[in-house]
Amino acid sequence: MTITKKQAVTTEPVTEKKQPRAIVFTDWDGTVTLQDSNFFLTDELGMGPEARKKLNEELITETVTFRDGFRKALESIAKNGHSFQYCIEYLLQRIKLDPGFREFYEYCHENGIPLYVISSGMTPIIKALLEKLVGVDAMQNIKVVANDVKVNGDDWEIVYRDDTPYGHDKNASIRNELKKYGYGAEKEEEEKPVLFYCGDGVSDISAAGSCDLLFARRGEELVDICRERNFNFRQFDSFKTILNDVNDVVSGDVKLEDLFEK
Repeated sequence: MTITKKQAVTTEPVTEKKQPRAIVFTDWDGTVTLQDSNFFLTDELGMGPEARKKLNEELITETVTFRDGFRKALESIAKNGHSFQYCIEYLLQRIKLDPGFREFYEYCHENGIPLYVISSGMTPIIKALLEKLVGVDAMQNIKVVANDVKVNGDDWEIVYRDDTPYGHDKNASIRNELKKYGYGAEKEEEEKPVLFYCGDGVSDISAAGSCDLLFARRGEELVDICRERNFNFRQFDSFKTILNDVNDVVSGDVKLEDLFEK
């Protein structure tokens, strides 16, 4: 893996006693993958695209909580008789990875930048796709923080991480992970890592307050949400863009605020 620009190479391993220069948190579905696996299953095996899109509009306007709407979408898949294992196998044959993510993962690993998947999806699906699309090594080096699933024969249902309207408060999960690096303690501002988050949709709103810069996939609803709520964000088309931007900030070539969407 090579980059033409200067890299901020870190040779020492990252430990709880040594803060990294940056930490990257990312959504999974529709962000690391080109398709949202949960929407894909709902459209193909569940309530269908028209009903799902109508439900998504209710999520955006907050007529329905993400927690309730997401559960309703997933329930339509199980009610149509599709087992959880079948859903995983169905996705493994169809979901594609963002073309720049593997290189971005390698960059983070080589430079001591922790990389987390913070998702409203289900851990077993994410890990199955992560292993196939990125590799076994990624399973060891990327921590997945997501919801779980309860399976009873062919019946299954999502098990949320918490009781919040999102089912998974990404902000709380990010803050919990940051404690491992002493983030939040009384430290000089320059000693704190730069925090990045990558996302595409409604479920990523709760993570916006946890990062210094939010990368929002171009053309997706998170872009409009960021503009409406005045979040510091930057659009991206692939993780190749994110890699260059993160490297520019970490190496000191570009100031963080220079990347903010105007």
